[in-house]
Amino acid sequence: MTDTPQTSTLQEAIARMLGELDPEPSRHGLRDTPRRVEKAFRFYTEGYKKDPRAVIGEALFDSASDEMVVVKDIELYSLCEHHMAPFFGKAHVAYIPKGKIVGLSKLARVVEVFARRLQVQERLTQEIAHSIQDVLQPRGVGVVIEAQHLCMMMRGVEKQNSSTVTSCLLGSFRSDERTRSEFLQFIRGR
Repeated sequence: MTDTPQTSTLQEAIARMLGELDPEPSRHGLRDTPRRVEKAFRFYTEGYKKDPRAVIGEALFDSASDEMVVVKDIELYSLCEHHMAPFFGKAHVAYIPKGKIVGLSKLARVVEVFARRLQVQERLTQEIAHSIQDVLQPRGVGVVIEAQHLCMMMRGVEKQNSSTVTSCLLGSFRSDERTRSEFLQFIRGR
């Protein structure tokens, strides 16, 4: 029996890509790159294997609170589905409870579930908001993401100081201007 790990199809594809890009794909520094890249990309995209409902689990608690809960500046790292280039930034998540509250760290975990997939920022923002809405059934949910995209900074237009802001407002965050304004004021007040 051999101790040599089996090469995956993904590793073979990465080795072919290296052969196309580098004039010396078999040099010492690249020998183990296909294995390392596969391991990294499996980590970057582990959100496909996670269910946001399972991530929240039993961390739902009865509560009479009906005041806005905001968790801001949740760091996120994702990969653009168009170029597989990283984008990174911060998510701001808020909800107004209706009988239930959730453990605060679970909101950050929901962000992580969806960020660890090949994404576009617009869909990422909506998936987070709708997932929280589905599980908690609150009076409203607000999600704002501010991110920088390396596909725009390192290539293409090459604008290093650009950032993208997306939002998804559901329930009272959409229908009540005062609620929306309060949320935006909270996340601006850094």
